[in-house]
Amino acid sequence: MVNSDPLESLDHARLARLLPDLLLIGQLIDRAGMPALLGEFGVDGMRDVAIEEWQAASPHYTRRMKEALSITGDGVAEIFKGFQLDVGAPPEFMDFRYAVTDHDHGEFWLDHCGALMDVEPMGDRLVTTMCHDIEDPTFPATALATNPRAVVEPIHRPPRSPEGRTPHCHWTVRIDPDSEPAAWPEPAVESASSRLIDFAFEPPEPRDTTGEGPRDDYAGPLLTDLSFPEFTSAALVRMTREVYLQMHLLAVGFHQSVRRRSDAETADRLLAYQATGIAGVAAGRIRDVLGVEGDAHGLAAVLDLHPLAGPTAYTGYSSSVSGDGASVTVTWDTAADAFADDTWMPLLARDGLRPLAAAAQAVDPHWTVERVPSDGSRVEAVLQLGDVPAKESDEVAVTRISTGAAFDFGPARTPLPITPV
Repeated sequence: MVNSDPLESLDHARLARLLPDLLLIGQLIDRAGMPALLGEFGVDGMRDVAIEEWQAASPHYTRRMKEALSITGDGVAEIFKGFQLDVGAPPEFMDFRYAVTDHDHGEFWLDHCGALMDVEPMGDRLVTTMCHDIEDPTFPATALATNPRAVVEPIHRPPRSPEGRTPHCHWTVRIDPDSEPAAWPEPAVESASSRLIDFAFEPPEPRDTTGEGPRDDYAGPLLTDLSFPEFTSAALVRMTREVYLQMHLLAVGFHQSVRRRSDAETADRLLAYQATGIAGVAAGRIRDVLGVEGDAHGLAAVLDLHPLAGPTAYTGYSSSVSGDGASVTVTWDTAADAFADDTWMPLLARDGLRPLAAAAQAVDPHWTVERVPSDGSRVEAVLQLGDVPAKESDEVAVTRISTGAAFDFGPARTPLPITPV
C-alpha cells in the first residue's frame, strides 16, 4: 500500500522553495553520470551519451509539463515557457533571459551558465563539446515538442572570446513554416515505450488557498522569471511531480544510451554510479530546504521527497518511522510502473542499495542500511544509526565538484510579462 503523496503534506511556502531546488538537482543528474562515462567511453562517448540522454527525455517531459500547466500555443513564447520549467535550465544557475519579436521569432541568452562555470576550467575542448556538440542537437529536441518547425541557432557561444564575455551564450529561435517538421530523435522514439511517458496522476487534494499565489497554471504571457510562491499549492504539486518524472526520464535516456553502445551489465553499473552521485547531493539539498535534523523523523522527511522516492504514485515508495524513533523503514512496491522502466528503481530491486545509503548518509553519516528479505513483491530496507560515520562515497564527492551542488538562490525576482518588441 503506497502512502499518500508526501507533497500533499507540505505547506505552500515549502513547496515553493522545494521546486527550484529539484530543478537544480535534476540538472546535476547529468553531472553525476559524466565521470563514469568519461572513464568508460572517453570524451567522445560521453558527448554522445549526453546528447542521447537529453534527446530521449526533453521532448517527452516538455509536452507533459505544458499539459500540466495549460500552456497552449506553438510559438516561440511557448517554447521559452518550456525552457523555464526544464531541469536542463534551473533558475539562476542557468540564468536564461528572453526576448520575443513575434509568434515566430525570439532570442534567448544566458547571463550566467553554471554548466559553463563547471567546464570552463577544464579547457576549450570540453567547453566546445558541451556548448557546440551537445547543445546543437538538444535545444531543437526540446523545442520540437512545442513546434517541430522550430529552428534554434547560435549567435555566439563559448569558448568565450574575448575571455569573460557576457552573456555566456546567445541564441535565436524562429518558426520556419516552409521547413519540413523535425522528426523525433531516435532516443526519444526508444524512450517512448516507457510507462512514465503517459503516466497519469490523480489531481492534488483540494486545500484552503488562503495566502497562496493566484496562478494555477501558466496561461497568459511569457514572464521574465517564474516566482513559484505566486502559484497555488495545487499547481506547485503538479509541477513538482513532473520535475521528478523529468529526472527519471534522464535516467531512462542515460541507461538506454549506454546499453546501446555496450551491454546491460555496463548500463546498470554506470546508472548505479549516476544514481549514487545524485542521491547524496539531492538529500543534502532537500534537508536544507526542509530545515530538519538528522534523526529518524528528519531522515524520513528527506527520503519522502527524494528523487529515489518521487513521485510516489510512479515509484511505489512509502516510509515509516519506528515507534521508538530509532529506525526508518522504506519500501518500494515492485508492481509500480517505475520498476518496468529503465530508471533507478530496478537497480534497487537488484540489490543496489548504494544510492539509498548515499542519500541517508548525506543527512547524517551514521545512518546504516540493511535490506529486508522479500519475496520480490517489494524492495524494503531498514535504516538505523550506527556508531561509526560513513565516508562520503566517491560518486557523491565527484558530483559535488559541480558549482551547482552548493549553489544558493538569490533574492526573489519580480516576474514581468515579455511582450513582442
